[in-house]
Amino acid sequence: MLAALNRGLARLEEGLIALLLAGMTLMTFSQVVARYGFGAGWVWSLEATTCMFGALLMAGISYAMRLHAHMHVDAFINTLPRPLKRAATFLAIALCFLYLALMTLGALELVDHLRELGTNARDLPVKRWIIMSMVPAGFILLGVRLAQVTAQVGRGERDTLGHVHAHPKEAPAAQNGLESDAAANG
Repeated sequence: MLAALNRGLARLEEGLIALLLAGMTLMTFSQVVARYGFGAGWVWSLEATTCMFGALLMAGISYAMRLHAHMHVDAFINTLPRPLKRAATFLAIALCFLYLALMTLGALELVDHLRELGTNARDLPVKRWIIMSMVPAGFILLGVRLAQVTAQVGRGERDTLGHVHAHPKEAPAAQNGLESDAAANG
């Protein structure tokens, strides 16, 4: 059941990212053609593209967590024995959850404030709070992915938050993310 949920979540992330990238590309290309080819354009295209980019970033942070692609500095951590390495990883995870909680609560407060104001976006006929809902949604999605990483560390499938700096054939599958990606895409 959890594997099916993980696959569905992975497909949702990938589909959303693909849709947003395609939408941004088509919107920008058509705007350039309309502006330079016909001397016309849409007033709302820049704001729409900016909103799509924001949504892309919020979907991308959880996608990067799934692929273990977030930047991390582990020169010191890799010198530690395995029990201390795992303890340091759990500390890092706890700090990440604290950050996520603060950011999610702040984002929810912002969305609620914008909902109370009832204002529209500048050039789009959409309520601003609807557009900004992508921020807490992205952080919640990142929290789901961080919970998956926490479970992997708890089960001993990995010791750190990121990739091992070895060639994929030399590193264990659970450490370099291939096993979880195969399960997510499988």
